[in-house]
Amino acid sequence: MSDGKQVGIVLVSHSFEVAVSVAELAKGLAGGGVSVPVAAAGGTEGGGLGTSAELIAAAAASVDRGAGVAVLTDLGSAVLTVKALLAEGDELPDRTRLVDAPFVEGAVAAVVTAATGADLAAVEAAAAEAYTYRKV
Repeated sequence: MSDGKQVGIVLVSHSFEVAVSVAELAKGLAGGGVSVPVAAAGGTEGGGLGTSAELIAAAAASVDRGAGVAVLTDLGSAVLTVKALLAEGDELPDRTRLVDAPFVEGAVAAVVTAATGADLAAVEAAAAEAYTYRKV
């Protein structure tokens, strides 16, 4: 993108540590010094396991650079929480998408693709394509 806008990435996990670790892994595999805005939204406000609408909304606001926000989740209630926020309509930045992708591989693909300046549709497609990655 030549307009200086960039896709932001939010990683939602039931665990703060998992969300932060996947964010670090994705940024590291994308070159370490990439400037893609990535935020982890893991656990609850009290540090327990679970998901928090408030943490997700704050993470999305923190990575919004005007080109949209891709949100990847780990498990069921994280998906439901993001869907509820999207349905409310005013809690997340405009052009926020819940991306159906494997959490770790999808996060890496999303960050690497966003680092190229790709638009939200391309970031979403790259993350979703991670479902096809074969390991053996």
